[in-house]
Amino acid sequence: MLRFRQSIFLCAALGVLLCSGCKMPGQHSSRQNQETATPVILKQPVTYSSRAFDPANPPADMPPLPSGEVAQCDADFQSNASVSGRSFQTNATHATLTITGVKVTLDLIVTVWVPADASQHVIEHEDGHRQISEFYYQSADKTAERIAAAYIGRQVAISGADLHAESSKALQQMGAEITEEYNKELNTEPTQLLYDSITDHSRNEVAAKDAVDHAIKNAAVEAN
Repeated sequence: MLRFRQSIFLCAALGVLLCSGCKMPGQHSSRQNQETATPVILKQPVTYSSRAFDPANPPADMPPLPSGEVAQCDADFQSNASVSGRSFQTNATHATLTITGVKVTLDLIVTVWVPADASQHVIEHEDGHRQISEFYYQSADKTAERIAAAYIGRQVAISGADLHAESSKALQQMGAEITEEYNKELNTEPTQLLYDSITDHSRNEVAAKDAVDHAIKNAAVEAN
């Protein structure tokens, strides 16, 4: 069984960093910077751990098992987008904000939870969920880069009594949009569901490797 999460980090408390690159007032971003700037994508290595547990006394940090499940793979895709820009103030209450940079940090944290007496078949099944998650994470940086690149050079009209604060809000909102779009595109659920359907959640004898290969190749087709 897969427990799939996508963590969008928002604000300081939840993790989206608001860059201080918005400079007020009256500073233009140069044409050269707009033409040469590219997104910075930091893809962290996968963090993987396997945890054995006593079903009669599961640890406090273990996610609850759904009814009928004996093990689970907890895959947490994390994304943290930071957007920077410069604004040109046209008057006391209006400015144009130009996006000059985007930095996105990506993580995948996978924890496989299996009972201490789990069969090798169950262990291999949960590892199949891990393999699918890591397969999609391989190209996650390309997905994030494509999404972020569309924001560089974008101009946004800003108005208000505090133009610096309004520009900061706009940068934060664009960071949230980038992470939201990334999470929509990096959707492993159809593949994971097909994998569980093929294996009947490890209850049949289909080999995990064969099921993983089939699910990755055919999820898009069978979902239509």
